Amino acid sequence: MSARADRTIRAPAAAALRFRPSRDEAPQVVARGRGEVAERILALAREHGVPVHEDADLLELLATCDLGDEIPPELYAVVAELLLYLYRLNGELAAAADARAA
Repeated sequence: MSARADRTIRAPAAAALRFRPSRDEAPQVVARGRGEVAERILALAREHGVPVHEDADLLELLATCDLGDEIPPELYAVVAELLLYLYRLNGELAAAADARAA
């Protein structure tokens, strides 16, 4: 297998969602891409402290959405579980930071 083919197979992919409970009815796809675009999405997420979750199956489904689209209803339950996990994780991290500061 050539190096180029190997690089293509392993090209990273990423998608970013935004959900504003007071404004949005469902999470929206605000970024998606492969290769360098995916690397930039991931770098920006890390730079801004946005949690990154790896799920190849979910990513494949999100890749079918256009930018700005709400996620399809079929993904509500999966994304809701993920958001709940991330909200809990953020709460635990904030509580741990508060405890260290005290």
